[in-house]
Amino acid sequence: MIMKGKTTDNVKDQFHTSPESVNSDNQVNMLNHSNTFALFDRAGNIIPEGKMVQGIYHEGTRFINKLILTIDGQKPLLLSSKVKEDNDILSVDLTNPVLAKCGMESNAVHILRNQFIRESGYYEDIICNNYGGGQSSFGINIAFDADFKDIFEIRGTKRLKKPNPVQYKSAKYSCTMTYPGLDGLERSAVIKFHSEIPCTFKDNEVLFMVNIAPGSSVSIEYFIHFKTGKKAERPMSYNAAKKSIAYENRKAHEIFAEVQTSNEQFNHWIKRSGGDLFSLLANTETGKYPYGGVPWYNTPFGRDGLITAIETLWLAPTIAKDVLLFLAATQATKSVPAQDADPGKILHEARKSEMANTGEVPFKRYYGSIDATPLFIMLAGMYFERTADIDLIKKIWSNIKAAINWIEKYGDIDGDGFVEYKNKAKNGLTNQGWKDSFDSIMYADGKLAKAPIALCEVQGYVFSAWQLASKMAEALEENRLSDKLKKAAAALKTAFNKQFWNEEKHSFVLALDGEKRPCNVLASNAGQCLFTCIADDDRAAQLADVLMQDDMFSGWGIRTLSEHEVSYNPMSYHNGSVWPHDNALIAYGLSLYGFRKPVAKIMQAVFDASLSMDLQRMPELYCGFLRRPAEGPTAYPVACSPQAWAVGSVFLLLQACLNIKINALKKTIVFDSPRLPSYLNQISIINLKLPNGSCDILINRLENDVGFNLLKKPDDWEVIIKK
Repeated sequence: MIMKGKTTDNVKDQFHTSPESVNSDNQVNMLNHSNTFALFDRAGNIIPEGKMVQGIYHEGTRFINKLILTIDGQKPLLLSSKVKEDNDILSVDLTNPVLAKCGMESNAVHILRNQFIRESGYYEDIICNNYGGGQSSFGINIAFDADFKDIFEIRGTKRLKKPNPVQYKSAKYSCTMTYPGLDGLERSAVIKFHSEIPCTFKDNEVLFMVNIAPGSSVSIEYFIHFKTGKKAERPMSYNAAKKSIAYENRKAHEIFAEVQTSNEQFNHWIKRSGGDLFSLLANTETGKYPYGGVPWYNTPFGRDGLITAIETLWLAPTIAKDVLLFLAATQATKSVPAQDADPGKILHEARKSEMANTGEVPFKRYYGSIDATPLFIMLAGMYFERTADIDLIKKIWSNIKAAINWIEKYGDIDGDGFVEYKNKAKNGLTNQGWKDSFDSIMYADGKLAKAPIALCEVQGYVFSAWQLASKMAEALEENRLSDKLKKAAAALKTAFNKQFWNEEKHSFVLALDGEKRPCNVLASNAGQCLFTCIADDDRAAQLADVLMQDDMFSGWGIRTLSEHEVSYNPMSYHNGSVWPHDNALIAYGLSLYGFRKPVAKIMQAVFDASLSMDLQRMPELYCGFLRRPAEGPTAYPVACSPQAWAVGSVFLLLQACLNIKINALKKTIVFDSPRLPSYLNQISIINLKLPNGSCDILINRLENDVGFNLLKKPDDWEVIIKK
């Protein structure tokens, strides 16, 4: 994710998210769908005050920065406000204050706002019910405005160019707000009302004069359509958009196998995570792609999409297929230093906003990621093993080989066998691993490491990429390439365990710098070396123990950096915080080496953390303070929520707990010494998709064992339980 950017002379981030860009004390409601998302206050309003981020955003631009409902010019009283379970509709209950001008007592009229987002549109239905003893007459006012601000400007990046003014045009039941962009694209927001009640427009405000008999109701429907450039999209009506919700939810839920447990809180966590992930699946020309997260990363990220696909692969392999197709289609084909691009490199990030198009930020199509390319190969190999879909592998084989060539030719800068990064783009990212903030890679004394930098976990990704690519090459009868990659994997594992291991810390060092000096700090990156199995068994055992010590394990999960390190700060983005996806990858790695107790401890910690989160929605990260009795984890103020690889963590944690491996090439489902935690007495997995059918399994926790009931499977598949 791009949270931090290139360091400047005074060691500041160029593209960081300013903590002033959000008021963490003001509770907000969020809706999102594909390329569009919205942030409201609890009353369903968008208030254009201070440095708030409230608004309706589309393709990286805030179209609507003001949307305020009043009744006879007064603020309605808030009764309740909630986002529905499927993450699709914000339901807000309001009532009237005393309206002296029209003689209404308080609580006479109930006002229900149903708000939702669909692709390039915002929709709202306002229903007024009269529960008073007499006729109720009052005005409903909706004030609105558009500022068309780029999300990077809202995050705190200063504009290099002065934007053009917004243009307005009103009609009887509509208003069009248009912004002629500096990038040559015209962006517009068209607001249209539908109601039996006549309305009048004045200065970006619409007034409805409502007159309701006792026991009666009236409704006002409207939508706002967002358009960029010359797109010929026709906006859906309110009713058509609402009907599409049920259809899309039904189609989305077909992607996943259904998981139910005996614990209702755990079920809610799974359901919320699934709903959040569905809302982040954006339609692309190659299928659905999981966007990074709301609000800052609602766009395609290579690394994030790949890890999200890995987290969900066992339950939803079609996500992985679409991710592979999208990243193959956007793979770099030539060297472009301004984009940190070289042939075969996999996309880091793509943006469609004005500042990206004008070059004020470098992220229109940006490739400054050292790990997305080996992760692409990894996912392809894992997907092939999970599905036996040789047709897809054949389709993207040239892309896989181009990625292999990039690792060999461009990734290994100095030819020492390790993959390093050093940015080429003048205003690109300085650090290009998953911890991409400017201060995240350091020596033991706290000084920042000098590029080129070889991260420990990236060597693991490359090791796994070589192994899996070898198997794919063998399946395609490219035996010479298969043998070459197999040997390269073995050589890399030997060299890595020799050069990256720190005997004193019982851990792999964070990184090697350009002179092969080690960054001798204990960081969670070392834990991800278990996920790829690059660690020798004896070192994996030592590392597993180190990761669960109090300096690394906060009680809410494994910290990104040990509290014993000079650079430790539990409130930093990457140097002491806790990231759910990081913990899920580490837990899965621990399960591969057979370490059951730490897996259970991590899963318990992250589950407990979810219980204190709003909507039980797992955020991008939270602070790394030590767990305190009867309190939840401390929030990180500008964390994305929902965020794809964070909400995907529950599925990988569950896979780690069950230690389930699905191999469609061998037609086996293997549970290797599974353990159920005390709070999960039963788990059912229904409609686990296989190439020639599906499987249904019921798992029960016994006193000292786990019991299985196989409800359904294809005849030629085998379910193996190892104990």
